This record gives sequence, C-alpha cells and structure tokens, in this order.
Amino acid sequence: RARARATLTAALEAYLGRRSAARVLASPLRRNTGETIRAALLFADLRGFTALSESHPPAEVIAALDAWFDRIAGAIHAFGGEVLKFIGDGLLAIFPVTTTARSASEAALRAVSAARVGMAHLDAERRKQGLPPLPFGAALHLGEVHWGNIGAADRLDFTAIGAAVNLVSRLEGLCKPLEQTVLVSGALAAETETPLVALGSHELRGIARPCAVFTLPEG
Repeated sequence: RARARATLTAALEAYLGRRSAARVLASPLRRNTGETIRAALLFADLRGFTALSESHPPAEVIAALDAWFDRIAGAIHAFGGEVLKFIGDGLLAIFPVTTTARSASEAALRAVSAARVGMAHLDAERRKQGLPPLPFGAALHLGEVHWGNIGAADRLDFTAIGAAVNLVSRLEGLCKPLEQTVLVSGALAAETETPLVALGSHELRGIARPCAVFTLPEG
C-alpha cells in the first residue's frame, strides 16, 4: 500500500506539480473544492510557434518545446514556483504568497530573469546548429485566484482561475506589440524593489481598467 501511494504521488506531482498534487490527494474528487489564495502569477509562451510547427518536422518541434519548457519551468521551480498548466507552447505558473507578497513577487521576477538567461544560451546553441531561435513573451502579475477543482462532473482539472489569471494572460499578449520579452503589472511592481522600467498604462482586452505596465531592464 505504501509503494502504491508513493507511485500515485509521484505520478500526480509529475502531471500537476508538488503543491497541487498534495491538494488533490487531500481533497474530495469533485467540483466546488478549492480555496482563494494570493499569488504572483507568471504566464509565458513562445512567439512564432505556428510557423515553426508548419516548417519543421514534428520531432524537431517537440524537441524545441521540451527545451523551452526545461528552461522556463526549471527557473520557476528553482525559485519556489509551480507550473500549474502547459497550454500548447505556453504555461501558467504561480508563486503562492506564503509569507509576504514581496517575497513571492521577487521570486517570480528572479525566475523570469533566469529563464531569459537560459533561453539566450539555448538560442546561441540553436544558431550553431542552424536552427531558428525561440523568442518568447512572459508576463507577471500579483492577485487573488481560486485554486482548486474545475471541470465536468466526470473530468476534473486542478488549476487557478479568476480575474488575475485573465489579466496576466492579456498582459502577455502585449509583449509583441510593445517589443518586450517580459512585462510586469503595476500590482506586482508595487511589491518589489527590483529596478523596473515604466512603459505607461495600457488597455487590456476584456479588462475594465487600464493596467500600469513595467519591464525589466535589458541585460
């Protein structure tokens, strides 16, 4: 029984993440279970992935995706965050506020900075192999989310939903028009001492109020 439990736990952690797996194991397998938590959110995806998929064999596309996810997820996990969901060529991750909002915000910023460095190294290696680089966009926000089960009666997902998730995904959509790799919301910027560059306030599709937007300095 202990071995079976350990196997189940390992499988759930591989697919859901450590914190989410623990919540699933401890909670009823039904809808309407979960909690409201405050967290720093990170939403990121690759740019030009459709073109890459159409011009390269599936094996090369999967290898590129795995390399990208290794860098971004590795950085997230290294700084205490957790990947909640892979969404095509993108992902949603959270850094729950366990002590202070500042510590969660700083952890998210350190993670995205590490991912940016990791991807620069990966792109350099890909160029040596005659492969195209993998540009990406990432957004950070701080807010409340509902963290728990959602889905159909017979098919559940354990994830985070709420206005904060909507905002961070819309904010990531500004990376390309603003020609930035990383964007940070005003809510998260207010909780960090990391130097940031102000980019003004911007309208986000489906979001009622304009969002103050910042980015990391180059380098």
